[in-house]
Amino acid sequence: MFISTSNNAGQNAGQEFRELPVDVVQPNPSQPRRHFDEEALQELAGSIGERGVLQPVLVRPSADGKYELVAGERRWRAAKLAGLQSIPALVSRYDDLEALQTALIENVAREDLNPVEEARACVMLTEEFGLTYWQIAERVGRHRTVVSNLMRLLKLSDEILELLERGELSASHGIALLMADDPQVRPQLARAAVQEGWSVLELGRRVRAGNTDVLAPGCSEEQRPNRRQARDLAALDVARAWGELLGAEVHVRVLPRGQMRLEVVFDSAAEGLALAERLAAALSRGSKGSN
Repeated sequence: MFISTSNNAGQNAGQEFRELPVDVVQPNPSQPRRHFDEEALQELAGSIGERGVLQPVLVRPSADGKYELVAGERRWRAAKLAGLQSIPALVSRYDDLEALQTALIENVAREDLNPVEEARACVMLTEEFGLTYWQIAERVGRHRTVVSNLMRLLKLSDEILELLERGELSASHGIALLMADDPQVRPQLARAAVQEGWSVLELGRRVRAGNTDVLAPGCSEEQRPNRRQARDLAALDVARAWGELLGAEVHVRVLPRGQMRLEVVFDSAAEGLALAERLAAALSRGSKGSN
């Protein structure tokens, strides 16, 4: 995961430390996080009951004289469970966009959001604030292709989205399911992936097999599975594998004869040279180890 907090929204906004009554703090309705593990909250409440809230929550004044949470809702909920009357807070004057960006960035950095929550937050940044994929990627510290793929997950059925929210399937599983030609078979594949514990690669193989099955007698030409989508899924698998290996953004393009072209994206020539040196050193170590 690529996380950057150097471009946090509102980083120049003045902040004032206060000890606020927990009852004057309220959740942000646009908070991207929707699911809170009750058992984990109880554990945190126990810790807070013994040691207090060690990291202040981030809030902004609201029109009703109270304070709206920007970041730290989990700490606030746990403080209430622990019976605290007040909570340490940093008060900042964020606007709506800054508040949403800050909440999204903190949750992504802490890996607190599930893929569906991340996807919905990105859609909100696009539809309500007019941000492009590039701008969202820059603000949340993700590559633009990751942002694009996250948002595509919302095309899946509610049943599959629930599996993603519960952590039974990963975002990569969701992307693989999107490659299935027939949307009606996606839930079946999703349930099987959970029950059988399929890896992303195994799920991708099953999707490709379904997309390239030979036509049964009597099927029309229009029902022929889309082989191009199968090739696209294979290219996605290759790009993901190389991206994880290199720690860089990788694109794979399918050529007319079925060949694939791999492209590695660098922010600068220096970054490209540094990556080449690391790869050369790794290959050298592997070669020596095999002798």
